[in-house]
Amino acid sequence: MGLTRRPGKIEDHAMNVGDAAHRSGLPAKTIRYYEEIGLIAPARAANGYRDYSGDDIHRLTFLRRARNLGFSIDDCRQLMALYQDRGRASADVREIAAAHVTAIEEKVRELQSMRSTLQKLIHACHGDERPDCPILDDMAGAAAPGDKAVSARP
Repeated sequence: MGLTRRPGKIEDHAMNVGDAAHRSGLPAKTIRYYEEIGLIAPARAANGYRDYSGDDIHRLTFLRRARNLGFSIDDCRQLMALYQDRGRASADVREIAAAHVTAIEEKVRELQSMRSTLQKLIHACHGDERPDCPILDDMAGAAAPGDKAVSARP
C-alpha cells in the first residue's frame, strides 16, 4: 500500500509506465525515451517491468515543464542535474535559462522576418485568375516584379 508523504505529494509506491504517464502528463513512449537516453532511471521489478516512484513522477513532471518551455534535451539534462544537486549555484541555472531566452528571441526575429516577407508577397499577389504569382515566383527563386536582384538559392 502506498504512503502519502504530504498533501499534494504523489504517493510513494511503485507505478507502471501507464500510471506514470497519467500522473506526469507525458506519453508512455516519451517516458521510455527519457529512460533510454538516461534522463530517468526507474527501478525494475523482479519481472523486469519498470517501477516508477513518486520521485520519478516528480522528475518526469519537471522534464515535461522544461520541454514545454522549449528547453532542448541537453538543456533538460543539465537542468535536471542542477535540480538534483542541492549544492547547485542558481547562477548556473540562470545562465542556461538566459541562453534559452536569447535563442527564443532570435527565433522570434526569424519568424517576424518570415511573416514580413510573406505579407509583402501576399500583397504583391493579385489573387485572381492570372497564373502569375509572386509567392510561387519567390519560392522558385525567380525575381518578382520590381525586384532588382535575385538571391542565390540552392
